[in-house]
Amino acid sequence: MYSRYMSSPERLIESTRELLWERGYVGTSPKAIQQLAGAGQGSMYHHFAGKSDLALAAIRRTADEWRATAEDVLGGTGSAYERIEAYLLRERDVLRGCPVGRLTMDPDVIASDELRAPVTETLDWLRGRIARIVEEGQERGEFAASLDPRAIAATVVATVQGGYVLARASGSPATFDFGVRGLLALLFAATHPPA
Repeated sequence: MYSRYMSSPERLIESTRELLWERGYVGTSPKAIQQLAGAGQGSMYHHFAGKSDLALAAIRRTADEWRATAEDVLGGTGSAYERIEAYLLRERDVLRGCPVGRLTMDPDVIASDELRAPVTETLDWLRGRIARIVEEGQERGEFAASLDPRAIAATVVATVQGGYVLARASGSPATFDFGVRGLLALLFAATHPPA
């Protein structure tokens, strides 16, 4: 699956990321990681102290890439509304779920302060980033001053994460899209108050 030019640690991290997304922490065995990575047990334990150490490296990488993808959209050009809209409408593999959000459903990740930390930090970062965009919009008169930027940010994140859950439960990305479009309609109304 992975390029033979990738180092063993890279193949192990990428394999772990894939398996965590698909199976969760408990369902990701060292043997499955090794098989997917095309690496032996000796290689795995030479580079990583164990499954938890490897999972932490994989979760950190997933979180870093997820943040970079979000920042590409949120840090783009346009009004505050347009940047939030671009984030909400960006292309996603909705039925697969969020690689960061799904980790919050994994009891072993949540029970571990170390494994949970990158997940919590990433979701906190996203809420903070969106709140700052709302504040920018308020400063420029795009959003009503009465809006609570933190509440709007939490609503955006909850809509996306809840949208993944609804889409997976229904087997259709349409439920995700429906939720996102509903939130956008509410935000649009907040940027264009009636005369």
